[in-house]
Amino acid sequence: MMEVKSIKKLKLYGFNNLTKTLSFNMYDICYAITPEHRKAYIEYIDEEYNADRLTSILTEVARIIGANILNIAKQDYDPQGASVTMLISEEQAECERPDCYGGVPPKDGQLSLPEPASDAVVAHLDKSHITVHTYPESHPDKGISTFRADIDVSTCGHISPLKALNFLINSFCSDIAIIDYRVRGFTRDVNGKKYFIDHKINSIQNYIAKETRDLYQMVDVNVYQDNIFHTKMILKEFDLENYLFGAAKKELLPGDKKKIKQRLKKEMSEIFSGRNIPKV
Repeated sequence: MMEVKSIKKLKLYGFNNLTKTLSFNMYDICYAITPEHRKAYIEYIDEEYNADRLTSILTEVARIIGANILNIAKQDYDPQGASVTMLISEEQAECERPDCYGGVPPKDGQLSLPEPASDAVVAHLDKSHITVHTYPESHPDKGISTFRADIDVSTCGHISPLKALNFLINSFCSDIAIIDYRVRGFTRDVNGKKYFIDHKINSIQNYIAKETRDLYQMVDVNVYQDNIFHTKMILKEFDLENYLFGAAKKELLPGDKKKIKQRLKKEMSEIFSGRNIPKV
């Protein structure tokens, strides 16, 4: 794992209120031949990334970035999908209640947390949070099934969501990842000078481990003057075996293999480019 670059601390007047937000769209694509296979794929995804598993992932994110967890809300949905929202702070919240959760991650992913006192939360409601929402989808159109996870890590203060970048990429093993990082607001130094960013960055790729970069084709669209950074990633290698659900490549006829591969690659290209590709 690549060591994340240290962020130089400024001598500030008051609290560092720069808001740093890291956002992901993670995609997994597969081909499920029959309606039964498509249903089984949705059930597999819902089990693999249920609310408890997602909460465990976000708890580790909080640990990596050095944040304290104040509150967790989680929900599994019917017929599919899940959401988790985690309220975090840079400093441990003061709480006089003996059962107040002080930011130490629970053991074994067990997350039946007591609700923090309201006065411990109110100062952080618009500051720092981590969220994830999942969208498993199985469409009858040519057997394509997709899974999308949307993740946001938003911090205020010295802690940086970039520290969790590699962990999140590895947690979802995605075929495609679309990542945004932006810094909003400003903070002041002791002389009153405004700082609209407190660390150097020219690409999200700078913070991605080399072994991960080697696996993906990457494209950047950055707006440096506004501290907005955008990176799209798609796997370089394509092995049909890795994209079949409920069937093996050896069971398919050569002509079917070609058609399925074309359908999968078209689906991936459309998601990566963000537009529909017309039929030729």
